[in-house]
Amino acid sequence: MTDEERCLDNLTHSLVGWALAETGLKHRTRKGLAACVLAANMPDIDVLFGWVPWAPLAMHRGFTHGLVGGVLLLPPVLAALLWLIDRWQAANGRLAEGATPIHFGWLVALCYLGALTHPLLDLQNVYAVQLMSPLDDRWYHTDALFIVSPWLLAFLGLGIWSARRQAMGRSAIAALAAALGFILLNVGISLLADDALRMSSGYPDPDRVFASPAPVRFWQREVIWREHGMIGRAQYDPLAGLAMLRGVQPLVPDNMANPVVHRAAVANAEVRDFLDWSQMPVASVSRQGCTAQVTFGDARFAAPAMRESFNAKALIPLDRNHCAESVANR
Repeated sequence: MTDEERCLDNLTHSLVGWALAETGLKHRTRKGLAACVLAANMPDIDVLFGWVPWAPLAMHRGFTHGLVGGVLLLPPVLAALLWLIDRWQAANGRLAEGATPIHFGWLVALCYLGALTHPLLDLQNVYAVQLMSPLDDRWYHTDALFIVSPWLLAFLGLGIWSARRQAMGRSAIAALAAALGFILLNVGISLLADDALRMSSGYPDPDRVFASPAPVRFWQREVIWREHGMIGRAQYDPLAGLAMLRGVQPLVPDNMANPVVHRAAVANAEVRDFLDWSQMPVASVSRQGCTAQVTFGDARFAAPAMRESFNAKALIPLDRNHCAESVANR
């Protein structure tokens, strides 16, 4: 994921935390607004871990995004930090006269509430989240939102602006309700896309399915699935037919069963980290003499604009038989 994508995604998280605060919760304790906004972003601290290209992504949306790390353990730490900052400000006369009293219990409660919104929001796109980490390393996703939803930003932004302008929390509550309704609507559309796939010609029986939403035309989906080592793609638009896929492309092999790819999959730490993260890995093999370059990608992110960012490569020496075959074909 690029820095720009990550930053914009944090804007959505921040607006959710801000909208929660504007419902009136920020008045429960000093630092209430900070608690809601910071807690809503806190699980993304995992991007600071690791220094090789794919290590942050291998861990991202893992432990700190799970119900154990991000929701159970981290909020009291943030609350304690905010309380210590407040104590330092009080000791140095840096608090405004008549400021809301600080209440540590409410600080903890708001941090828990803000933190809970983060994995639940990340759950909504095809990037997925390890919701039960470290108890379970499975990835969960609902495919309800594009990584940055302009519709969600609009709902939340207007609600916050109106709540602050009117000094009342009803607009913020309405914005959060609209955002929730929008998400549930899109979960339903993705379920319809999944059903349309399974009821299409030949009755596919995929082991993985992703229904990626469009950024503006939110009702449209790019359906990507894997079945017996083959990758399929199609388009879904409920306005064109609730049970119909369009633009179905021929299945293509993911090449993950290739013996050379098997060797490349454990060749270096970057590849191993990439495959730990990848939900739908694909591989291509380019042979030059007695060496093969294996490039791993992810079928979810195969568009030209993303393909170069979402890959890992390994060079593998070929055995004698494959080397002779490669030289003979030159």
